[in-house]
Amino acid sequence: MPAKALVLRHVHFEDLGTFGEVLEQAGYAITYFTVGDADFLTADPLEPDLLVVLGGPIGVYEDDIYPFLTAEKAYIAGRLEARKPILGICLGAQLIAAASGGRVFPSGIKEIGFKQITLTSAGMESPLRHLGGVFVLHWHGDTYDLPAGAINLATSDLVEQQAYTIGSHVLAFQFHPEAECDHRFERWLVGHAAELSGARIDIVTLREDAAKFGPALKEAGRAVIREWLSGAISQHQP
Repeated sequence: MPAKALVLRHVHFEDLGTFGEVLEQAGYAITYFTVGDADFLTADPLEPDLLVVLGGPIGVYEDDIYPFLTAEKAYIAGRLEARKPILGICLGAQLIAAASGGRVFPSGIKEIGFKQITLTSAGMESPLRHLGGVFVLHWHGDTYDLPAGAINLATSDLVEQQAYTIGSHVLAFQFHPEAECDHRFERWLVGHAAELSGARIDIVTLREDAAKFGPALKEAGRAVIREWLSGAISQHQP
């Protein structure tokens, strides 16, 4: 039987991206559950070998506007309590932080675009070392307080919290190491057109940077996930 990866998706174009092929090569059968579909959050959160929580342009704290967030945080909390592997990206990282008891809140800035992160000492000893010197894609306006038991792995010049781990079973990125930066990047530019306009982001430059920095990001990001999977899954197999 192949290993199972259950993926919580909030907008269609923010999918597994470059990580999808890594999971498939590692023998995972991937199943997406998407917000708005009748089966969202209906699967047993403890059944898959890996849970992946993807990004999206909403705030973790907007339960009154998006009631599914309350259920999603409880869903993730159950997985955390069982200490089973979870990977979070952007909104996913924030949801995991909130489900772990951390505070998620607006940072007061829009950090959107390609730039390097600074690895902490723990980050340099983790799979994130592959991202050292690599320009990664930032796309967020919220941040989080590091939850209890978590270790910060990376920072940027604008936002301190950029990635964290909890034990060996949780890896979370505030940025987007999975983004497809080839022709598919146009989906991001169109899908987030209103946000980009409001933040006065130069779309032409962002597109050019995606083409420039995308190949290195793809290679490094995939190396991070390959290494993390080999450790996290092997340590948490029944």
